[in-house]
Amino acid sequence: MFEPTREEVRRFFCDAWSRHLAGQAASPLERIAIAIMLEHPEYHALLADVERALARDFPVEAGQENPFLHLSMHLSLEEQASIDQPPGVRALLEALAQRHGERHAAAHQAMECLGEVIWRAQRGSLPGDMATINQAYLECLRRRLGSATS
Repeated sequence: MFEPTREEVRRFFCDAWSRHLAGQAASPLERIAIAIMLEHPEYHALLADVERALARDFPVEAGQENPFLHLSMHLSLEEQASIDQPPGVRALLEALAQRHGERHAAAHQAMECLGEVIWRAQRGSLPGDMATINQAYLECLRRRLGSATS
């Protein structure tokens, strides 16, 4: 399993953004990341300043969203959908996108589920085996899908 450091994640996004701005070729993963970054203009100045991006903290206690966590979660959802892992996630993500009328809003709903399940697993309120974690994630997506009709 690939476990990049905080700096590696930030450099990945900043480097991909730099390639985009320079009109340079990007890897397939970078192209997906660039598409996500284009949907988040509020992050563009930070992405263009590597030193600031590497040094800045985004404390939850201060009510600050971490742009790199946010972009990484978007990227994770894209990867999950592309390989349908956990099985069934692709159909749920597509159904959420149809209900919301667009993928971006649906992704934000799915990110809530992803964050909730990760938080629960880290806090020990969810058994740590992947089958249980995946099931909880898919159940959360189903609930979001059901509430999207309300």
